[in-house]
Amino acid sequence: MALAQDLAEQLAKDTVAASEQLGDENLPEEIARAVGASSPTTEEFFRTAVRTILAEKRARKLLERKLAAAGMTAKPPEA
Repeated sequence: MALAQDLAEQLAKDTVAASEQLGDENLPEEIARAVGASSPTTEEFFRTAVRTILAEKRARKLLERKLAAAGMTAKPPEA
C-alpha cells in the first residue's frame, strides 16, 4: 500500500497547488472522483492527503497572523 499512499500524496500536493493557481476550489473533489472510479483505496489516501495539506495551510496562516500581531515572524518550515 505504500505505493498507493505515495502516489496519492504527490497527486494531492500537485492538485492543491493547481487548485490555488487556477482559483478552482472544486478541483480536489473532481480529481478524487476520477481516482475513486478506478481505486477507492487510493481515493481515500488522496482525500486524506488533501485534507492534511489544507489543514496545515490554514493553521500556518493563523500562526503567521498571531506572530505578526505580536511583532514576531514564523520560522520557515524545515525541508
